[in-house]
Amino acid sequence: SRRLKRRTQRKKLVTTYSCCCWKGRVPRHGWLYLSINHMAFYSFLLGKEVKFVIPWVELTRLEQVSTGLMTDMVRVTTRRRQRDFSMFLSLDEAFGVMGQLADIALRRLLDSGGLELDQVLQQSSNITKRVLEEQALRAYVLALFRLPRAECLQEVALCSVWTPHARCHTAGTLYTTDSYLCFASREEGHCSLLIPLSEVISIEKAESTSLLPNPVIVSVRSKKAFQLIELQDRDSLVDSLMSRLRALQWKHSMFHSKKSLTMEQVKERLWDDHFSAYGRGVHMFRTEKIQKLVAMGIPESLRGELWMTFSDSSSELASHPDYYSGLVTESIGHSSLATEEIERDLHRSLPDHPAFQNVTGIAALRRVLTAYAHRNPKIGYCQSMNILASVLLLYTKEEEAFWLLVAVCERMLPDYFNRRVIGAQVDQSVFEELIQERLPELAEHIPDLSPLSSLSLSWFLTLFLSVLPFRSAVCVVDCFFFHGIKAIFQLGLAVLDANAAALCASADDGQALMILTGSHLSIVYILTQTSLPKFGDLTVRQLERLRCRHRIQVLQAHEDITKENALRVVTPDVSLSPENLADVYDLFKTEHFINLYWGDGSTTVALQHHDPGQPYVEQYRVDRAQFKSLYVLLVPWLCGLHTDTVAHRTFTLLDQDKDLLITFRKFAGWLDTLYCEELNEKIRLLYRLHIPPGESHSLPTVFYSSLRHSKGLNTFRMHCTIRKELNQGPNKRSLSHNKGIINLYCFLQREFIQFCKTLYSMFHGNPDENELFQAIATVTSLVLQIGEVGHRSRSEVSSEGGAGDEDHREGGQEDHPVFSTKEGDGERQEGTRKSSERSESSSEWTVSYAQILASLLTEQQLVNFFEKPLDLSAKVAVAKVKQYHERAGLLMLQQGTS
Repeated sequence: SRRLKRRTQRKKLVTTYSCCCWKGRVPRHGWLYLSINHMAFYSFLLGKEVKFVIPWVELTRLEQVSTGLMTDMVRVTTRRRQRDFSMFLSLDEAFGVMGQLADIALRRLLDSGGLELDQVLQQSSNITKRVLEEQALRAYVLALFRLPRAECLQEVALCSVWTPHARCHTAGTLYTTDSYLCFASREEGHCSLLIPLSEVISIEKAESTSLLPNPVIVSVRSKKAFQLIELQDRDSLVDSLMSRLRALQWKHSMFHSKKSLTMEQVKERLWDDHFSAYGRGVHMFRTEKIQKLVAMGIPESLRGELWMTFSDSSSELASHPDYYSGLVTESIGHSSLATEEIERDLHRSLPDHPAFQNVTGIAALRRVLTAYAHRNPKIGYCQSMNILASVLLLYTKEEEAFWLLVAVCERMLPDYFNRRVIGAQVDQSVFEELIQERLPELAEHIPDLSPLSSLSLSWFLTLFLSVLPFRSAVCVVDCFFFHGIKAIFQLGLAVLDANAAALCASADDGQALMILTGSHLSIVYILTQTSLPKFGDLTVRQLERLRCRHRIQVLQAHEDITKENALRVVTPDVSLSPENLADVYDLFKTEHFINLYWGDGSTTVALQHHDPGQPYVEQYRVDRAQFKSLYVLLVPWLCGLHTDTVAHRTFTLLDQDKDLLITFRKFAGWLDTLYCEELNEKIRLLYRLHIPPGESHSLPTVFYSSLRHSKGLNTFRMHCTIRKELNQGPNKRSLSHNKGIINLYCFLQREFIQFCKTLYSMFHGNPDENELFQAIATVTSLVLQIGEVGHRSRSEVSSEGGAGDEDHREGGQEDHPVFSTKEGDGERQEGTRKSSERSESSSEWTVSYAQILASLLTEQQLVNFFEKPLDLSAKVAVAKVKQYHERAGLLMLQQGTS
């Protein structure tokens, strides 16, 4: 228990809970430890010890369930097994913390480049239980009021706000952020209020009375004032707000005065009445009445203004007066993949609308999309953004349309437009659960909801703009800007509910899809008569909790797809069994995570080893230290004290790109050679470990000098080709292609000695150790004799062929300009240098790969050793146990001593 606790604390322990872990029908009481990367359980009762560790990255499902034995349990599901926990003092709290930690770990470790994560959560050392509670509350406030992600929650206070329309004070909660005052009634959706600090003129404390305790008056530029009462710790709250207000006042300018509105339509008159009673602008009261007005459809003359108000894009526009024009100027002339995709989709954006049948409309759309791609290259441009931007341009000015697009892509639909549209997939998974919960009869008749989910993906990505008539679709956009993504969920449920009878009677998925795509329901009727009454109880808090839970499943599904495709790509190139290859992939991936859990603290650098944007086999990579760990776990023949040197040379040989990282494809090819190839391929691999690039030394002098003494430029080019081919990694293609090239390269005596040293070290601990030592000694003696004979032969030829060499030298200078000179002194120097090289080459002792292989084949004991079948499955089984615990313990020990 102490060891487990020390390890958990070393991993940044967040909190602990007393609970029971069920094994069948037997509960085991113990302690649940939650850290930033793992959850661990320990129990010791009646002499029986139970302990296990589950990394968050292995979590595939987290849910609250009820069984016959227990009414409330937390079920944790991984790819390997399922565990149930109960008897928490506060189950909701424990479940919430587990969901947050799993969500943060998966965002940080599995999709560090795609999903947005708060800055405070990116550093694992900052994560505590208090921080998690604060971040959960902050995420709820940002989602409820659709605030920018950069906003930080400052104060939370219970209070009551005077609501003139109700002629009473409404109780609720005041949330203050860097730039906003937000109020929400106790019942979510009943009444809310958003006041940007840029609109506030003053915040004053009024005299406290028995009827109005601790009042605060907030005055805004539209000559309105808001009264807040029953504020605890009023003085410190007002002081904090005033300090932020003074800091913001110099940044912001007054909004342009609103033009007087005509009363041409009934809806305009209704909105005018509403403005008189509830206020106008970002800080107006948002009540149930405004929901009905929005559902009826916003008048076209007010649509752009209210979109800007509901999304608070007006504040962004006022805060950045020249930002858009600067982006347009900077993006002129820039060409990228995003700009090419934009050009391709420009004429597909509302092609039937007159506004985009001329050069002016197309140019404005191009500027908005290109400016946003330049602002946010991480997103750049995604399909469906062109349709959304087209609709925005119809009702707003070009700069306003840009800021509305910013609000949608970065705040209102977070993570929808990244590389893998994770946000949209998460919401599709949430939508499926809502269908099962809210429309059980439909879910019962259509057990597989994936076809409906596929169809609804376009609903979420385009806000129904691509599937509904234009006038109806714009009403959906009205509701979206007022309610946020909740409106799309409610409308999607309402559409399915309205067509439930036809869908239940459909014969197959194709007919069901035809029913939905051919539906001509009035969208305004659905919103006012069905969506709000039946699905109006769907809250932002519920959606955020569901998103957190389903994001785990979506990210893990992506990991499963990555693994499946990586194995599919590598399988044709290796002879390893599918089961062994899958296990090796898991070990390879786990090594990456272990380094993140207990590494040297450079988490940012380690996260760069995982790039979801790369091909499947290159998404996970390991560095030299991680490779050495895997080497020790999986190599069939350890080399004792020489193991580290051999592992180092193997990594250098595999690192074709010289980026100090190894991909899974290269790793699997190396293992395949060791476990599945024939004897000569294994010897060839060992041979290559002792020549460049496996050996850090350069090519020997005899190799260069023999090339220079050869005639013609073709020989010199062959040398360059050999150098290039030797630097290729040991995959099957390059090994077979380089057989002849390896034969051209000869071992120096010191390289042969290192080769023999490696073979000697491989035999330590083998049952036939003595026989193997005797066999390798015989082979070593034989190869040394062969090398000595060759050495003497070359020396005799060199001493007798001086005159011939002069002729060769002259011919070489004529054929290859590198060796030619124009002055006599240069010729004499060249002749002297070549004579020196010839003498040096004569003194070199060399032996070829073919000679070494032939000598090894003379000893049956060595042949049996290399041809003995090797059991990779047994190695993998042991590695699974050793890798996590021993490697983790070693890294923790290194951290403790550093």
